[in-house]
Amino acid sequence: MKIILGIDPGSRITGYGLIKLHNNKATYVGSGCIRVEDKDLPNRLHCVFVGVSEIIKQYQPNEFAIEQVFMSKNADSALKLGQARGAAIVAATSQLMQVYEYSAKQIKQSVVGKGNASKSQVQHMVQHLMNLNQKPQSDAADALAVALCHLHTEQSLVRLSGHASKTVRGRLQ
Repeated sequence: MKIILGIDPGSRITGYGLIKLHNNKATYVGSGCIRVEDKDLPNRLHCVFVGVSEIIKQYQPNEFAIEQVFMSKNADSALKLGQARGAAIVAATSQLMQVYEYSAKQIKQSVVGKGNASKSQVQHMVQHLMNLNQKPQSDAADALAVALCHLHTEQSLVRLSGHASKTVRGRLQ
């Protein structure tokens, strides 16, 4: 049984989503958000690190996938996002987890079928794919989409190669 933790990083809200693969079927394990109060950036980063570390300890995932930083119009926001992403990655690597990265376009393509899908389309498809009674909160849905993208990428590589591959495209080097 494999548990995948997906992370949608943010310096104020970091979404997380966990899925389980058992008998070639993905099922929902849990999701939510690490919400950081208005504090200075170093303290917010610490909260992200501690929150992701606690999730890893609680759920014991086998694999960790995270959304890559995208360049936005606001360079300051992109830098803060990158730092929050780094805090989450350090939480994973401190637990000796391999880190896999995916672009927003790859994630949306994998889950919705369109690389330019809207947040509401991602929420809808995550709800459908995970057989949830209601739409998950936006950041949690994005994190579940990251986990699903990782699973779909791995499964595609296995089908192509005929066996499990140790190198996944998008893996953090």
